[in-house]
Amino acid sequence: MPTIEDVARLAKVSTSTVSYALSGKRPISAATRRRIEQAVAELGYRPHAGARALASARSEVIGLIVPLRSGIDVPVIMQFAGGVVTRAREHAHNVLLLTQDDLVGLERATDGSMVDALVVMDVEADDARIPILTRSRQPSVLIGLPQNSSGLTCVDLDFEAAGRTAAAELAALGHREVALLGAPPEVFERHTSYADRVMRGFRDAAADHGLVAHLVPCPATPAGAYGVVDALLADSPGVSGLFVHNERALPHVLSRLREHGRTVPDDVAVIALCPEDVALAQQVPMTAIDLPAATLGGLAVDMVMARLAGEQTVETRLLAPVLTTRESTARR
Repeated sequence: MPTIEDVARLAKVSTSTVSYALSGKRPISAATRRRIEQAVAELGYRPHAGARALASARSEVIGLIVPLRSGIDVPVIMQFAGGVVTRAREHAHNVLLLTQDDLVGLERATDGSMVDALVVMDVEADDARIPILTRSRQPSVLIGLPQNSSGLTCVDLDFEAAGRTAAAELAALGHREVALLGAPPEVFERHTSYADRVMRGFRDAAADHGLVAHLVPCPATPAGAYGVVDALLADSPGVSGLFVHNERALPHVLSRLREHGRTVPDDVAVIALCPEDVALAQQVPMTAIDLPAATLGGLAVDMVMARLAGEQTVETRLLAPVLTTRESTARR
């Protein structure tokens, strides 16, 4: 069975250079990488995962913490996970998915050697996991922004700016009474960071533009979404602009508006906050603020790998919202 030393001799490089080329932990010139790849292919060399882990004192595994709590949209979560897995593979790491909504599993992961680093999702304003993460020997990156992010590395969409952007766009289109149909009630009850930030941004920008704004948590079920639309139109018939931050409820909201005889965008303009594929899949292509789930997952991996390499200090990185105008909005 060929060894790493055999590969190094054939490629005319050191064994450490072969190791760096295979692990991706240091940059290698294109010409040297080609020679190593040719030698690996010619010899049929296969590095032994256990030996690599022992040699480096690393598992070459990233833990992805995604508690499957009530109210989350699993298909969207899987877009985040897909971004994490794809980028981790580029860094020669596997991903261990941890979905339990308790602290025991997190403590087990941080106390042992099963993962080199952690990416944490569904972050709450006052998240009970943070004390465990701050004392852990493994670096971590939060996809989300807790109320106190001091000492933490975070990446996320700037959800507060997204709320402001939606309200400002509806104001610019001439709408004077608007509503945010937000995340499910249980998400707000947990004070999940992204939901609170969207609502805060929308509320503040609506006030700045002199809009009458209604802020309504929206269940994701058909019956729940129908009830919210029914109550909103009954209590506030002058509403002409909606901002929907609830991917699962979005098609039910559009369907109920149609049943009430409200056409989109002539009677009601609708802006969504969702991934692009969700916006394009609706009965009317949605004007939307993109939720770049896969991009955020990939960035989280880049940031946690940089921390593993000692190349990055603690930081918070918020992506600016991007609004794409389609057929669901029109000027009043």
